[in-house]
Amino acid sequence: MTDFLVISNADAGTADEESLEAALGILRAGASVELLATSGIEELDEGLAQAGDRTVVVAGGDGSLHAVVQSLHGRNDLAGRTLGLLPLGTGNDFARGSGVPLDIMEAAGLVLQGEARPVDLIVDDREQVVVNNVHAGAGAAASRVGARWKSRLGHVASVAPLPTGFTKGLGRLGYPIGALVTAVNPPTVRIRVTVDGNVVHDVDSEILMVAIGNGAHVGGGAAINPDADPESRVLDVVVTRALGPLARIGYAARLGRGTHTDHDEVLHVTGQSITVDGEAFWLSADGEIEGPMEHRTWRLVPAAYSLLLPR
Repeated sequence: MTDFLVISNADAGTADEESLEAALGILRAGASVELLATSGIEELDEGLAQAGDRTVVVAGGDGSLHAVVQSLHGRNDLAGRTLGLLPLGTGNDFARGSGVPLDIMEAAGLVLQGEARPVDLIVDDREQVVVNNVHAGAGAAASRVGARWKSRLGHVASVAPLPTGFTKGLGRLGYPIGALVTAVNPPTVRIRVTVDGNVVHDVDSEILMVAIGNGAHVGGGAAINPDADPESRVLDVVVTRALGPLARIGYAARLGRGTHTDHDEVLHVTGQSITVDGEAFWLSADGEIEGPMEHRTWRLVPAAYSLLLPR
């Protein structure tokens, strides 16, 4: 019998707790399951230190998966590990891009019956991991605005008598609101983008956005790196040069369809090591906002761990 250590957020809402309990019922029918609800990094580190050879199952979204992978990576305990994912987050972008069902019951079935397949990881020059995607420029600006709106809408959902399941949908509105607000007056930045030692864009012209994808989606489904695949053993890099107002309309439409990489002002390459430097910029890495900074390097760690995925 497989042994699972399920990591959940102790501060999750009632709807998530109900969904998790239903998923645990499925897991317990075929495995030995321990649930560990954590409310901080110290509790998470302590719990994972006791994981032994059990399969660690993350009950949460991209942020929760990021925290678990970061903890294991920091303890040199990630290589050879198998993880499972029960998508209980707001966006669930990594699950969406890797083939993990967004339906929690189906995801629980996958944890029991899926195939452990090696997936890649992004690690920066401070040994901080990126599980899914990191982007700078307009995308990060949209994430900053969206995070504020998500917090506001989440507060409304917590105090208003809303139906179960509606509260999470309300929180998701933060992402499109952030994108809409930023689209009106998007920031540009002069930064250099170097891929595998080759400068693909220099500081002599502005860019709208650079996105580095291990996974394809951000913001609850936007395919910002449409060709990114965590099993590909390469990182997907999309650089969008500064666009005029009319050109941005067409670009936004293509971005919504995931065809923006065909735009004349978009550079689309792949590589193993990416450096971004120049004037101060902000980042959104797995949904976490960071900045301003003037330099950051990321490298691919191929087959960093295994994830339970469809056969």
